[in-house]
Amino acid sequence: MANVKELKVKIGSTKSTLKITSAMKLVSAAKLSKAQLRVEGFKPYSIELDKTVRVAAALGENYKHEYLKEAISNKNAAILIISSDKGLCGGYNSSLARKVKGFVQADAETNYKLYFIGKKVKELLAFDGFKQTKTFAYAKADPSFNEAQLIVDELAEHFKNDEIGKLYVAYNSFLSVIEFDSTVKQVLPMTVSGEEKEALLKEFPVDFKYEPSPEGILDNLIPEVLNTTVFTSMLDAVAAEHATRMTAMDNATTNSKDMIKKLTITMNKLRQAAITTELSEIVSGAESLNS
Repeated sequence: MANVKELKVKIGSTKSTLKITSAMKLVSAAKLSKAQLRVEGFKPYSIELDKTVRVAAALGENYKHEYLKEAISNKNAAILIISSDKGLCGGYNSSLARKVKGFVQADAETNYKLYFIGKKVKELLAFDGFKQTKTFAYAKADPSFNEAQLIVDELAEHFKNDEIGKLYVAYNSFLSVIEFDSTVKQVLPMTVSGEEKEALLKEFPVDFKYEPSPEGILDNLIPEVLNTTVFTSMLDAVAAEHATRMTAMDNATTNSKDMIKKLTITMNKLRQAAITTELSEIVSGAESLNS
């Protein structure tokens, strides 16, 4: 059993850890508030834009766009994996790594090229021998729309050149402060299934009027949908990261407090035992002198 001196050292180091975890919790909470406002402000626009384009593409007759074409024979695909550069965020990165690993292994016929934002999932997948193509980085902690557009343009160019037949984005979707969902979503090609097209035709049995033309509108909006979809995924991932780190630091703070309490009780018991022993020795010595 540790002595009083060793327990004092442990209590001191645990108190230092408590200060760090408490500070990190407050920082993550502040960052989460900002990230949550960004994703909640941008996501409705992204969803409605995607829905609008899907409706227009489904109702438009004989409309073709390079982002809508399906290359069934192309067995190459790319996944943009959005993770964090730092740890101490619970299962944020390990959950996404398992999701990507399971997704790739479930489709052995496709040759997947992995692109990364953040290094943590990249490091985890490297242990399993996954091929890694390129890693992107933000200029600051939070992504900008221009940065997202540059990344999308580079990956979309591979799709347009038939180097890949599909493009996916893998990220942790922010659901709440204590919950996220590891997701792998296809962003290219922007296909509208036959069932979805029939449903849209029933929902919108009218002939829309377009100005200047359906082709002119869709040619501009379809690339915008791709950019906003990927950018929303980035914002989602950042919000989920801050939420997970805040929760992890809150748990660490609680555990540190519990550890300090237990160590203090143990130290006080040892002190009390030592005092009792010394008193017994003094009493025994006094009695031996009197006898």
